[in-house]
Amino acid sequence: MQHLADGIRRFQQGVFPTKAELFAQLATTHRPRTLFIGCSDARVVPELITQQEPGELFVIRTAGNLVPAHSADADGITASIEYAINALGVTDVVVCGHSACGAMTALAENQDMSALPTTAGWLRHADASLARAAAADWHGEVDVLVRHNVLAQLANLMTHPSVARAAASGQISLHGWVFDIATGTVAELGRDDLIAPVPAA
Repeated sequence: MQHLADGIRRFQQGVFPTKAELFAQLATTHRPRTLFIGCSDARVVPELITQQEPGELFVIRTAGNLVPAHSADADGITASIEYAINALGVTDVVVCGHSACGAMTALAENQDMSALPTTAGWLRHADASLARAAAADWHGEVDVLVRHNVLAQLANLMTHPSVARAAASGQISLHGWVFDIATGTVAELGRDDLIAPVPAA
């Protein structure tokens, strides 16, 4: 824990003073522009990748960046999505997958998950991802499954009434991204260009 305490000290002494005005505003205002749904993987940090200030992203992180389809049962993910759209008024929703995703690797390699029964149950939310990949003549490549998973989770998002209504009225735009850890690039699905290519050396 000492490294965390040291980090807090550095934040309070070196970072906070330079952003004191921003934090004073944030103390009474919460108006993020983007709902960012990403993986829990510690290597994928939304604010770092997008270079956004505190208060600009409303972030949901789940294993495999999975979004359960809407159901009558209340859960934290559904509540967070609804709140971001209906209460905060975000205008963009991003589902971001990433290279070397542990969840997608487990599925692609059909790994034994008997020691992780809860995790195995959670990964059932990627059944449609596997079906999409199989229909596209998939050969077990993790990066291919990662992309199909992002598309499947965008489809799951659209089952949420708050998302469906906002999308139909043009209030929000949905985006599917894949972050490559090794190169720092972000590809938007459905486009050939890169959002954030690494500059040439």
